[in-house]
Amino acid sequence: MIVSSAPFRVSFAGGGSDIASYYRRQAGAVLSCAIAKYSFVIVHNYFNENKYHLKYTRTELADTLEEIAHPLLREALRMHRIEPGIEVASVADIPSGTGLGSSSSFSVALINALYAHRSRFASKDQLAEEACRLEIDILKEPIGKQDQYAAAHGGLNFIEFNPNGGVSVQPVVLGSEKMAELESNILLFFTGSQRDTRSVLSTQVEAMEADEEKFRTVERMVQLSYEMRDILMGGDLGAFGEALHRGWMMKRSLTSKITNNAIDEFYEAARAAGAIGGKLAGAGGGGFLVLYCPRDRQEKVRQALSQLKEIEFRFDWSGARIAFAQ
Repeated sequence: MIVSSAPFRVSFAGGGSDIASYYRRQAGAVLSCAIAKYSFVIVHNYFNENKYHLKYTRTELADTLEEIAHPLLREALRMHRIEPGIEVASVADIPSGTGLGSSSSFSVALINALYAHRSRFASKDQLAEEACRLEIDILKEPIGKQDQYAAAHGGLNFIEFNPNGGVSVQPVVLGSEKMAELESNILLFFTGSQRDTRSVLSTQVEAMEADEEKFRTVERMVQLSYEMRDILMGGDLGAFGEALHRGWMMKRSLTSKITNNAIDEFYEAARAAGAIGGKLAGAGGGGFLVLYCPRDRQEKVRQALSQLKEIEFRFDWSGARIAFAQ
């Protein structure tokens, strides 16, 4: 039996620049951190050697790969040439469609589990690259590359996306006290709505391709991600919160699908109560509201957002790993 895990992530700046339609023209960059909320995949030899037994939000029992309905499972099993006689189950700490990169976390955890099942090792970059190939090249998902690398590597990272398709992951190094302060000052609230990432991202891609000013907005978001990295490394966390707000103002201008009146009201209430800045996690449209708020103002923010579910978390420093193998 193999138990594999990969963390979810919170993106701070640069989202949208990890999509090929942007970084093929100009290098993209994202600032993000992995959090200790996980996608888990369990792989086990199945009693019936002639079947694939798959368990996620539904259960599948298939004779052949072609009969498998779940696209990621089907194509990952095909990629690794896995024969019938295997059982694969998945569970997660947080549902999909919430802006924390759950689909790519699942892909990375699944690929790592399949390597371990075959008694093979894959590096973190290899896991991320293969997850990108699976999701973007094979399944043609209209997504970027940041989530796969965040899930594979873990930690607080500055990730660059080059026009040739190469990806560079650079850890952002802070002193232990500043890192602890940053971790404690980031709050996550679930807005109560989940969204179709494909629809939101497809709209953003169309906007960038049709409107040069939208492309320039993403360009400014990339520049801001460099600024935010430098701000963090300089230790000015208040300025980081202010930059987070500026980035959200840019992001929300890209398309009408990124936010709505209810989300705007939650965000303004949080700011009025003491949050310095924030944004919707991921592509937007729903999911989690990410806020930067000093500890002495957090209770007022919690009161202002009392109708929302808060998720407590810590940063993850391990990335994708095999938690159990026997």
